Amino acid sequence: MSVVFVAASQLPTPFGIFTMHGFREEETGKEHVALTMGSVADGAPVLGRLHSECLTGDALFSLRCDCGFQLEAALRAIAAEGRGVLLYLRQEGRGIGLLNKIRAYALQDGGADTVEANEQLGFGADLRDYAICRPMLDHLGIASLKLMTNNPRKVAALGDMGITVSERKPLQFGLNPHNQGYLATKAGKLGHLLGNRHQGEDLES
Repeated sequence: MSVVFVAASQLPTPFGIFTMHGFREEETGKEHVALTMGSVADGAPVLGRLHSECLTGDALFSLRCDCGFQLEAALRAIAAEGRGVLLYLRQEGRGIGLLNKIRAYALQDGGADTVEANEQLGFGADLRDYAICRPMLDHLGIASLKLMTNNPRKVAALGDMGITVSERKPLQFGLNPHNQGYLATKAGKLGHLLGNRHQGEDLES
């Protein structure tokens, strides 16, 4: 996949000052960013996360998912370590786009789970393509990650493209009554490694 680097700048955040690197997919025109802190090109495993865009969770504070909570936790963890990378990938709604995601939410309001809603709209459960990550990581000089994720598919995808995942770090944040079923579906149908508390266990227990 052809992904080109465009520019880099400082990005001050509440968690610390990151460097923001902008990339563009030549075939689709989609724009992605990587946030880095510290020296990441020294060959040592880098604390990192592949985070797919979630406008509702990341920017609008939705409680229907755990995305915004994971984004904040990942940035805090990188800042605490003083070194790391977060790839922010423009793959809204596990690849179906924002408006289709809203359509899927409407089906979920009627009783479908997140996988069923995607399938009722004619999509697969997860259409994200992580091939875009390799050229971004190559540009940054990163060959090994300590990956913050609950999704074994991300670990496998990075391994398939020659990126070493030296360690998987669970990222379990944001469980609430509005996303309990969503997280249970992610664990039960998509294989996310969330533990009992994120697989539908009673919030009061």
